Amino acid sequence: MKKLILFLTVLLACGSADAQKTKVRSNAPAINAAQTVGQRWTVEKAKAWYKAHSWISGANFTPSTAINQLEMWQADTFDPTTIDRELGFAEGIGFNTMRVFLHSLAWKQDPKGFKARMNTYLTLADKHHIQTMFVFFDDCWNKQAAIGAQPVPKPGIHNSGWLQDPGDPASRDSATFMTLKPYVQDVLSSFKHDKRILLWDLYNEPGNSGKLTSSLPLVRNVFAWARAVNPDQPLSVGLWAWDFQTLNTYQALHSDIITYHSYDDVASHQRLIELLETHGRPLICTEYMARPRNSRFATIMPMLKTQNVGAINWGLVDGKTNTKYQWETPIPDGSEPAEWFHEVFRRDGTPYRKEETELIRKLNGK
Repeated sequence: MKKLILFLTVLLACGSADAQKTKVRSNAPAINAAQTVGQRWTVEKAKAWYKAHSWISGANFTPSTAINQLEMWQADTFDPTTIDRELGFAEGIGFNTMRVFLHSLAWKQDPKGFKARMNTYLTLADKHHIQTMFVFFDDCWNKQAAIGAQPVPKPGIHNSGWLQDPGDPASRDSATFMTLKPYVQDVLSSFKHDKRILLWDLYNEPGNSGKLTSSLPLVRNVFAWARAVNPDQPLSVGLWAWDFQTLNTYQALHSDIITYHSYDDVASHQRLIELLETHGRPLICTEYMARPRNSRFATIMPMLKTQNVGAINWGLVDGKTNTKYQWETPIPDGSEPAEWFHEVFRRDGTPYRKEETELIRKLNGK
């Protein structure tokens, strides 16, 4: 709770700064598009973008046949058949958005093929009336990644094969991570006008895995690289750790749309929304729903819809990521947990809990 209070104090100050900028702009002459190239979106532009979309709801998506981002995107293991089927499960309950992680090594191995596979994925998602948030970098889980065959899942261990990108120590070393600029700008330039892409999530949970503020230089750079391309879609880096003051301030004041993660119960999540709203910008929760922590579809999703906050839960189909198991509570024999941590469907498309999918369908107007 102390961490949350500290974070909220910082966010109030950040939100006040955003609000003051909005007030100044409202008395200023109109700014033409050429003058805003490479700059953060105005509050007015962000609100207009959000209003143009139906309520955003969906999941973080990795096909059940992939243990991590490389297994999803490498040519030998890219699995459009499973992707198509599982996005169909999502469409069936009215989900309209998927958050999908990329990996720079898959691009480095084969830039042209990687982008072709991205296009294949987007075609399948569009077939199911689903837009996509792509994520570039990630500070979570295993430090080292390698092209080629990926490890098999460790029984009962949450995300046992998930990969950081660019990893550690690469993410701390500016001489190393500067080589990622062509990757980011090539992908953004190739898809900057693609209406199938909803938003670019530039960096997942910077500072995680003990990196703390050592990730800030890469956060700054990826924003700069993306602004230079100036895609049609908004840019964001989600807030997630409430005591990371320096990172939180930078992320909040450079994102076009405020995105965030919360696996907390209703009271804490509601309080967080109230403070984030001080920015005056649209909000999208890009990670929530951990049943044993009392972050549930039945409690959180209706609140998010009432508040007009986008709702992207972690996990769609139980698979090789093993995220039905809790972060801190492995089950080494791989047996079924008493209650699934994440995920909505079993691999055959059967809902984990039918009452949940019925609620999701209802909230999505299906």
